[in-house]
Amino acid sequence: MGKEPTYNDILPNPGFKVEKGKTAVVITDPQRDFLSEDGVVWEVVGPSVQKNNTVEHLRQLLSAAHDAGIPVFISPHYYYPQDHKWDFGGALEKMMHAVGMFDREGALTTKGFSGSGADWHEPLKSLIDRDDVVIASPHKVYGPESNDLVLQLRKRGIDKVILAGMSANLCVEAHLRELTEQGFEVSVVKDATAGAQLPGGDFYEAALLNFRMIASAVLTTDDAVNAIQGGS
Repeated sequence: MGKEPTYNDILPNPGFKVEKGKTAVVITDPQRDFLSEDGVVWEVVGPSVQKNNTVEHLRQLLSAAHDAGIPVFISPHYYYPQDHKWDFGGALEKMMHAVGMFDREGALTTKGFSGSGADWHEPLKSLIDRDDVVIASPHKVYGPESNDLVLQLRKRGIDKVILAGMSANLCVEAHLRELTEQGFEVSVVKDATAGAQLPGGDFYEAALLNFRMIASAVLTTDDAVNAIQGGS
């Protein structure tokens, strides 16, 4: 009896080609609360971050993009005091507010930002704090519907996105879905992300299933770096 086919055997592989001038790298939430050992959710995401070597893979991806002249866009997650006055929220929204995740003192100040959970993870800072990196306005739940990422991409003539960041089944997947709906061609770098692990659920593994269904390509960091370096 032959080997039973898996979904990977059945689903097509559309592929993804980097075209300079049309392609960008988009990173969601490269922030300390997700990626640092003293981040507020490290206990649940840390094992996946370490297993995937997520931080090093993000560093490699950002470095390759800068070296090749591929524009980089960051879609961050910030909560200001007024955001804690919302009347309702989903399970993860409630948790994030309760633990002070991504908290900032206000939209018009950077007081207390440096070194906070909302700040960039230190090993990535020099690759993000650059004049040629576009920092979008913050998304507030998971997807880019509430920020200006799509506008920023459109204004630069971008229609192809290499997507990575945190966390896999939340902001990365939500960005993948919305960018796809908005007409972008999207690939996801599967080992430059990670997800929570809770009793009875590995949310990174759950995200991989949907990445394969939705994205034009699901890449490793090596795949993505090679595509960036060989882009036309």
